[in-house]
Amino acid sequence: MSNNLLAGKVGIISGALNEESIAWKVALKAHAEGARFVLTNAPLAMRMGEINKLSEQCNAPIIPADATSMEDLEKLFSGAQEQLGGKIDFVLHSIGMSANIRKGKHYGELNYEWYQKTLDVSAMSLHRMLAVAEKQDAFNEWGSVVALSYIAAQRAFLDYTDMSQAKAMLESIARSYGQRLGKLKKVRVNTVSQSPTKTTAGTGISGFDAFYEYADRLSPLGNAPAEACADYCISLFSDLTRYVTMQNLMHDGGFSTTGISEEIVELITNNKA
Repeated sequence: MSNNLLAGKVGIISGALNEESIAWKVALKAHAEGARFVLTNAPLAMRMGEINKLSEQCNAPIIPADATSMEDLEKLFSGAQEQLGGKIDFVLHSIGMSANIRKGKHYGELNYEWYQKTLDVSAMSLHRMLAVAEKQDAFNEWGSVVALSYIAAQRAFLDYTDMSQAKAMLESIARSYGQRLGKLKKVRVNTVSQSPTKTTAGTGISGFDAFYEYADRLSPLGNAPAEACADYCISLFSDLTRYVTMQNLMHDGGFSTTGISEEIVELITNNKA
């Protein structure tokens, strides 16, 4: 059911690879709530994914952009304003990549060139996007930026390796730029720390099934599905959350504040029996 929460708003949604992507679901929800937007992803990801299908469903133009390239991002923001007929109201940053994870490198044997690339793609890209938007004065007042994060920014998780530092940097950039853009344009910047989610990126992490099962058993509400995360993002793009900024917002069914659950106690007890 649509409530027209984003009627009249325009934006940029990055990172939609396929129907499993949170960004894909955000795009569908934004479209249903009355928003118009541009879709963007790296050229390689676009070749691997199905973004053209989403573009047709949402009547959304596509502007390819490598999020590590200032030139590409300048074209993205200027092109989006041209395509959408004005300044931007919302941006979704759903960008992350780790060659170390893809290659199965454990934390003690990271390739440092790949490590730098992880930070560049997964975190510094947010700074680049916001710096370009600031230089172009691309945001409307009371705009909203949401970047997707994970609790490994605060806690140690096996096999999440260098992405843990990338997410911590992402959240720090959101706070610092949130302060700056809040003063300049009343634009808010937040991160959403989502439950482990069965996306293409998520399931590529070694031990993901154990991550997922453990979080689901620990969380009082269970893992938050991607569709619910999309709803949360829409609420953050809407005028209902005008004074929420510089926050890392946990969207994890209560996982982050639960010490132990009955299910975990029973599992351990039964294994000892």
